[in-house]
Amino acid sequence: MQVASVNIGSKRSLSGRSFKGTTGIFKEPVAGPVTVGSLGLESDAVCDVRHHGGPDQAVYLYREEDYDWWSGQLGRAVLPGTFGDNLTLRGLPEANLMIGSRLRLPELLLEVSAPRIPCNILAQRMDDPGFVKAFVAAEKPGIYCRVIETGRVRAGDSVSLEPYAGDQVSTLDLFRDSYRKLGAEDLRRYLAVPIDIRTRTKFEAKLR
Repeated sequence: MQVASVNIGSKRSLSGRSFKGTTGIFKEPVAGPVTVGSLGLESDAVCDVRHHGGPDQAVYLYREEDYDWWSGQLGRAVLPGTFGDNLTLRGLPEANLMIGSRLRLPELLLEVSAPRIPCNILAQRMDDPGFVKAFVAAEKPGIYCRVIETGRVRAGDSVSLEPYAGDQVSTLDLFRDSYRKLGAEDLRRYLAVPIDIRTRTKFEAKLR
């Protein structure tokens, strides 16, 4: 596995049927190494801090192979960074990983914390009010990570997977269950693994 592209974005106004406001979803590939801290890539904009970013959603990953799939579905090239991903990875074996598994890069260590749940910003970015529904149906959500070891990242970096030794709960499980009502057993199952803090807070409240 390797990093196919490193993508960062600046604040940008977006206005349309699905969303009107400021967003950092427009990411562009950059050359050279980029510093990654506990809150993500240096100079990368996060506008809606209530729903995006933070230590548990510091870096968003998407598979190059899934971009190839979307290009075929949409009949046009869908390039790295289009969905707001910070790192586009080549050779990741599947579209989902186990929560708590880690991705080791030469100068960086990331831990999988959550899938991406699409919102109206993505629909407006794609200029398609129905895109959120299509994104959910495709079940290729991409992966959020927390930063365990800070460092630098660049296109071409190698990536190795370190499996999580605890309970096996995948990002795709969590993605699917985000759209249905969960019972106490399901909630406890998710709370037993290192999910992101936003999901943890929501599930703890539901369990109470």
